[in-house]
Amino acid sequence: MNENPIKSGPANLASPSTKIILNPYEQIADYRGGVFNFSFPVSLQWMDERGKILFGKHFSLVESDFELIYKLLVYAIGDQENAANHGISLRKGILLTGPIGCGKTSLMQLVSYFFPRETQYLVKPTREISFEFEKDGFAVINHYSKGSFVRYANMPLLPKVYCFDDLGLEQTPKYYGNECNVMAEILLNRYDLFVSKRMMTHITTNLSASELESIYGNRIRSRMREMFNLVAFDRDTKDKRA
Repeated sequence: MNENPIKSGPANLASPSTKIILNPYEQIADYRGGVFNFSFPVSLQWMDERGKILFGKHFSLVESDFELIYKLLVYAIGDQENAANHGISLRKGILLTGPIGCGKTSLMQLVSYFFPRETQYLVKPTREISFEFEKDGFAVINHYSKGSFVRYANMPLLPKVYCFDDLGLEQTPKYYGNECNVMAEILLNRYDLFVSKRMMTHITTNLSASELESIYGNRIRSRMREMFNLVAFDRDTKDKRA
């Protein structure tokens, strides 16, 4: 894997005024020429150590995943040149696909630390959103779309970023007997806000494009092409939880 430094976008995007625990911008980045420079091997080590804290001592990064991790990191820090070299648009979200147990969720949690504070995201299981709808009804759709804005310090309201985890595995819930494909409605609303407000969304899923279309319809699949960069594990990737 390429060991050349990868470079962030302009330094003001990293929100130095907002501190988080184990911040890679403070711990491993080299600030030069108005940008933060990261060594890929050092970034891997940082992620591995943080992963052991979050997920247990058994956690470790696998060399066969390094190329995929590299793509996620250059996207996260806004490295325009390296992102373009890998066919990744910084204007779209990430759609991370792969077989069960390949590590999609844990990687998205770890990569979030490398995003500027304003675009860090919560990894939200779609199953939990389904349960929330059964309890709270249609207000849940608004919560994750039109009502999904946040303010940092004296900045204007910014679109809140989510990573919806395991898309397609949620149940179709009912609220007072009314069925609703909650994630389809949320994604449609977030697409409109992606167009008008640059609201970013990320997704993990075990399903193929055709399987997603069978659940959410062609209208969703068409919009997903516009909203997301497809980043995929090899279909033969082993279950790391086995």
